[in-house]
Amino acid sequence: MSRNKKQPIIEVLPYAKRWAALSLLCMAQFIVIMDTSIIGVALPAIKTDLGYSQTGLQWIFNAYVIVFGGFLLLGGRLSDLFGARKVFMWGFAILTAASLLAGVAWTEGILNTGRALQGLGAAFIAPAALTLVLTKFTDPKELSKALGFWGAAAAAGGSAGVFFGGAITQWLSWEWVFLINIPLGLIVLVLSPGLLLKGTTRKGKVDVLGAILATAALILMVYGIVSAETAGWASIQTLGLLGLAVALFIAFLVVQKNKKEPLVPLSIFKVPNLSGGNLVMGLLAGAWIPLWFFLNLYLQQVLHYSAFNSGLALLPMTFAIMVLMMGVTGKLVAKFGFKSTLIAGFIALTASLVLFSAVPVDGSFMVNVLPASLLGALGMSLAYIPGTIASMSGAKPEETGLASGLVNTSYQIGSALGLAIIVAIVASKTNLGQSQGTIDVVVLNEGFRTAFKSAAVVSGIGTLIAILSIKSFK
Repeated sequence: MSRNKKQPIIEVLPYAKRWAALSLLCMAQFIVIMDTSIIGVALPAIKTDLGYSQTGLQWIFNAYVIVFGGFLLLGGRLSDLFGARKVFMWGFAILTAASLLAGVAWTEGILNTGRALQGLGAAFIAPAALTLVLTKFTDPKELSKALGFWGAAAAAGGSAGVFFGGAITQWLSWEWVFLINIPLGLIVLVLSPGLLLKGTTRKGKVDVLGAILATAALILMVYGIVSAETAGWASIQTLGLLGLAVALFIAFLVVQKNKKEPLVPLSIFKVPNLSGGNLVMGLLAGAWIPLWFFLNLYLQQVLHYSAFNSGLALLPMTFAIMVLMMGVTGKLVAKFGFKSTLIAGFIALTASLVLFSAVPVDGSFMVNVLPASLLGALGMSLAYIPGTIASMSGAKPEETGLASGLVNTSYQIGSALGLAIIVAIVASKTNLGQSQGTIDVVVLNEGFRTAFKSAAVVSGIGTLIAILSIKSFK
């Protein structure tokens, strides 16, 4: 054979570089999830500076989560069409610019716009990053380990965001909970070309109408739920918003069925475990997000922890999640299969929420917070990775971007709807308590206990769905 004859070039990422790439992708995942929680303890300061109303304040969180969840499917589709690395970098460019806008926001509208654009950037980043992880680790043992780091980065980002938000708000200013993304985003953009391969691209069209319908349906659904306590559940406003949300979702399904290149080919739901796995991931988020959200409020508003001390109180849970996901979950999945591990995780998370549902007004960290939070960390650690594996186990290589987008979408929609519903339940409970003249701190605590009970119900439903709908291929 002539030496001058060109040989086909196959892109293979060297072992050392593959793990370096994983570090970058885990950093991206950490940032994306952290941005959903870092603003929590900064809300009172933002309210004071920008003049938010109490009800309007929730949109600092919802603007991010709704756009994130609504455009994740589009992000997955773009990743399949244009290459995961390109879409990943587009996402970080948007996220970095949006973080600057949010950090210098001078009005409520500007900040909400910045948060929505952050969500758009995250919607491009998340599915592209997961696709890059899955395509760079083809050996099952390596993939299991890589997903352990990936899952730890996601779970740690949610919990650590509360800690960092408290520290930044207390020692700097609320603006820095957004501005911190700028140097992190620039680092990712600089390192990406050298660590991430371009990947494959293919011809196709982008279903923008589908993305708009899905996002609009989610926005109206969440807004209808969060405003129902004020407007009334049987009011024309609430019923109209929820009805319109359902109509838009039906229109989305019709478009997907009839479009030649839809955002979500409905045939993908025939893939084993995909429907059940996505439902399970939505329920997992619907239980987990209210846990950390209301636990932080319990620490600050009932136990009177400072923002920084509240973050410190959540560190054991964060570290436990990281250790368990990196060193334990993958081994359990390899030994017992993803279904058994997933069910065990949901059982532990449900038990944790049941313990939290009994927290007293005069509770202590060592007795009422630490044991339950560590049990919750165990549950999240055992459920998140197996749920992800189940959701994507049957997807074809060319559908990995779509499948990863669906998984992330289910998780974000679950977090948005789960938190919105439980907040509405808590608002009803606390308003009833106040009308009966109960002491404020007692009312607050009863509301938080109700939140944990409600989340326990969601987690319990997740356990049943996992048992009934997930097929184990072990």
